[in-house]
Amino acid sequence: MPALLLAPNTLAQSSLPQRSDPTWQASYWNHVVLSGAPVLQRSKPSLDYNWGSGSPGPGVNADQFSTRWTRYIDVPAGSYRFTATADDGIRVWVNNDLIINDWSDHAARTVTADRQLSAGHTLITVEYYENSGQAVAAVSWTQLTPASNNWRGEYFNNTNLSGTPALVRDDAQINFNWGLGSPAAGIINADGFSARWTRSASMPVGNYRFTVTADDGVRLWVNGHLLVDAWVVQATRTHSGDIYLPGGNIEIKMEYFEQSGQAVAQLAWTTVGGTGSAIVVDNSSPGFMKGGAAASWRTANDVGQGGSMLWTYNNKEHKANYNWARWYPTLTTGRYEVFVFIPRNYASTRQAHYWISHRDDFTQQIINQNSYSDQWVSLGTYTFQGNSSDYVSLSDVTGETYLARIIGFDAVKWERR
Repeated sequence: MPALLLAPNTLAQSSLPQRSDPTWQASYWNHVVLSGAPVLQRSKPSLDYNWGSGSPGPGVNADQFSTRWTRYIDVPAGSYRFTATADDGIRVWVNNDLIINDWSDHAARTVTADRQLSAGHTLITVEYYENSGQAVAAVSWTQLTPASNNWRGEYFNNTNLSGTPALVRDDAQINFNWGLGSPAAGIINADGFSARWTRSASMPVGNYRFTVTADDGVRLWVNGHLLVDAWVVQATRTHSGDIYLPGGNIEIKMEYFEQSGQAVAQLAWTTVGGTGSAIVVDNSSPGFMKGGAAASWRTANDVGQGGSMLWTYNNKEHKANYNWARWYPTLTTGRYEVFVFIPRNYASTRQAHYWISHRDDFTQQIINQNSYSDQWVSLGTYTFQGNSSDYVSLSDVTGETYLARIIGFDAVKWERR
């Protein structure tokens, strides 16, 4: 199997058990627009520089240069404060969301942004440019709130969770039947209110069924997945959804609104299945990793498993910064049949090259994604070791005419045999 498909340069093999990059991957350009071929590429363990009036490295200008750093990190669930200090411009993305944008000429100054993160793999991207004079660039983060056993409840005197909450409190559980009353008499209306509950729960690896009961509307997110979406006026009704969780601290968010009449909001979950249950890693699961050109990744919502998927246009052959993805399951030692989910849209390649890493070797299976529509497709049955060397990988290199096809990256499933 080609090395590029097995071990992208941005991931050291020694870091696989932690699924985290030990260093920042840095590219430098001799202009301020981060385009074209970089004049210097290197790996560094930290992002904390004060170059003064000097150059960042061999071949890089002392003025009029730009830099991009990328790194995957693993963090426990919670709220984080990201801090960026720069002279001149700096931008910071967390999981492809721009959270700091201080892109202008200025003396060294510090900007912060807070972000709620789920447990698991997080992509950090930093872009910087230096125009003239002093050159400073530093980025760090710290956890503000660790996982809690209580729910943080935010209550609003409207039905769309808008504005400042009228009440914020810790709730031991979401198990409310207020009848015709109010969640907090004298503070929250008996009708026409909404609430949002959030918490991080420490949960073992496994398959789970989440059950919500509501009158009226309810939405539930588990580990970033919208698992229940019943945002309508309704009499008391129960909804459920199943999800595979990779273990660790899991972010859970439930939103609710009460229009009029009875008011009920309840949530519970339980494990489901046994040793024969499927292990599913979706594109938003902590066990999913991706790399390559960030601008080439596209997200499609309301398509695929879990309500979203990723896609890219194809490369004909290997090029620098090609796009790739890996799905890492949490397995026990044994034989499993491996399936990939091919969504109905954004999957037109006839030559998707999947590689299965298993106990005995690496096996390649070429799948015509264009022939399937919202289907699980088998890649075969293999013996797995039950460690971090178990995975499935896929890249955008298909051998087809450049940019002529779309590769879909969605979910992979392991079923014990």
